[in-house]
Amino acid sequence: MQYHKSDFYYELPEELIAQTPAEPRDSSRLLVYNRATDRVEHRIFRDITDYLRAGDVLVVNNTKVLPARMYAKTQHGGNVEVLLLKRLDIDRWEVLVKPGKKCRVGTRLTISDKLSLTVEGITESGERIVKFDCKGVFEEVLDEVGSMPLPPYIHEKLKDKNRYQTVYAQTDGSAAAPTAGLHFTPELLRKIKDMGVELVEVLLHVGLGTFRPVKEDIITDHKMHSEYFSVSQSAADKINRAKSEGRRVIAVGTTSVRTLESATDQNGVVIPQSGNTQIFIYPPYKFKCVDALITNFHLPESTLIMLVAALSGREKILEIYREAVKERYRFFSFGDAMLIL
Repeated sequence: MQYHKSDFYYELPEELIAQTPAEPRDSSRLLVYNRATDRVEHRIFRDITDYLRAGDVLVVNNTKVLPARMYAKTQHGGNVEVLLLKRLDIDRWEVLVKPGKKCRVGTRLTISDKLSLTVEGITESGERIVKFDCKGVFEEVLDEVGSMPLPPYIHEKLKDKNRYQTVYAQTDGSAAAPTAGLHFTPELLRKIKDMGVELVEVLLHVGLGTFRPVKEDIITDHKMHSEYFSVSQSAADKINRAKSEGRRVIAVGTTSVRTLESATDQNGVVIPQSGNTQIFIYPPYKFKCVDALITNFHLPESTLIMLVAALSGREKILEIYREAVKERYRFFSFGDAMLIL
């Protein structure tokens, strides 16, 4: 069946878009959908332990969000916003710039007395390839001059930048948080491990691909932006052992899903690897690795709601989203969570 973008639309009142994270993290609400019984329950996130069991493998994305948004000046004093997307080598990055007309090839931008960049190229979709000139350690300078790249629908200033990081974030490289993981606290993770649930870490640096709006009417015409992912030998071994023993693999977030499905072969075996993925998951899709998913509520007509619809069914996910709206759940990055079993 050929799906149109509008097939994934739902009405969302603006006041349900969460502007601040829940405090504490695990006090957000949790909508649970059991596919086997076709039953929906309304819980609190920390109740997730009621739905996990010994032997389950919980797969998390341990990427760390960079303070990727910076403000620069042109040689003529113009203002430009720079958003880091993907590191290409030691000092070259793919970035998003606004306004683009001020950033032709050869343009030099000054961010601070320690950091400047030169535009070296323009990609097919309009991103810039830039080379940074940094006086000092790039990550340390970035920490001084950069700010957290919160999505445009969040208008409140973030008081604590760690609230846009998961508690298990490790590897710098994302332009946005893998937000399903924001609900976990160290105490909740400890409780989950004590139950006999295995925690496995994979990596996907969240870039523009995750958030780029679908502009094409026919969704198969949409091209995903590539994102770097990595699955270690140890992670692959643990997941493959679980699958062979009939244990569940539960992905935390759509980025973990995309990582696992990119690294799994047609026989359902996870192959350890690193590289770039442009995987676009939409219905009908046969999942090769993932059995269940913890996720947030996603934007209408986004690639993320299409991925979730591939797991639960399109009509069902729209029905569930309508119920979530009626029940006044909080939506998007700082919003509530959903467990699909």
